[in-house]
Amino acid sequence: MTRTPVLRFTDRGFYCEAGDFYVDPWRPVPRALVTHGHSDHARPGMAAYLATHQALPVMRMRLGDITADGIAYGEPRRIGGATVSFHPAGHVPGSAQVRIEVAGEVWVVSGDYKLEDDGVSEPFAPVPCHSFISECTFGLPVFRWRPQVETAASIAAWWAENAALGRVSILGGYSLGKAQRLLAMLDPDQGPILTHAGIASTTDILRAQGYALPETQRIMPDTDRKSAAGALILCPPGLLGSPWARRFGPGSEAFASGWMALRGLRRRRGMDRGFVISDHADWPGLLSAIAATGAENIYLTHGYTDTFARYLRETGHNATAIQTEFAGEAPDEDAA
Repeated sequence: MTRTPVLRFTDRGFYCEAGDFYVDPWRPVPRALVTHGHSDHARPGMAAYLATHQALPVMRMRLGDITADGIAYGEPRRIGGATVSFHPAGHVPGSAQVRIEVAGEVWVVSGDYKLEDDGVSEPFAPVPCHSFISECTFGLPVFRWRPQVETAASIAAWWAENAALGRVSILGGYSLGKAQRLLAMLDPDQGPILTHAGIASTTDILRAQGYALPETQRIMPDTDRKSAAGALILCPPGLLGSPWARRFGPGSEAFASGWMALRGLRRRRGMDRGFVISDHADWPGLLSAIAATGAENIYLTHGYTDTFARYLRETGHNATAIQTEFAGEAPDEDAA
């Protein structure tokens, strides 16, 4: 008798028949378990949502009046014939891996994750399982991140150099997760820190939840170059090089992203600097996370899926690339 898999890959998302729910569905469904608040994972139109208590406030801000329930990290919950629990993914504040157990078989959906403790997000915790559904946004050997403390020192030096030359420092980072990680890396005694309204709104919600983030100034319509003198400005990457950025006078622009490991991309975007820092696992991180699960089956969702699956198979894993509608960290736009 063929055993029904814990999860099936459908045109709506990962479906658990035993619990009659989906994980991170990309089309409307009756019940969605959501790993985190980025828009490619937390989509509108679901009849009911389940996410960590920490993820829900930002999800409500982004999705509006939703029917949603919160769950604590590690709390087991019975849904139909499945037992589910959420475990830290280290990606952004509130992000989780979803563990699903049916009749003794355990599957884990990683969502997005990183292994380095960024000091803001709940640190990644490996979850043993039989089958692991993993992202691989940066699943090539070229992607290897430097320790965060080194990147923080590079950003501080760039900011200080710009201030000495009378230039404002404009740094692009995604509004949920990356921006707050960058804020935690900055020294507010070095100068004013100004944030775009979208970043400010998300940061205010996380700060109210108890996440330790430095005080910042929200950029208002009347904020001008005088107000920004010597400042570091955080904004969504889509605003780099725009009239919005030029209003602050002479400046230096930089983008904080794992894609900055590809020098040609930075040149093509016309930025002065690129800081290599990502909220996704690098090549060694992906391999380490997969090994820690002890999983017999690996399913790869977004990124360099075919290349990474081929490498895993060559090293003795049962790995399969699957098609999803997740975006990961986009190199050319402000994907949440």
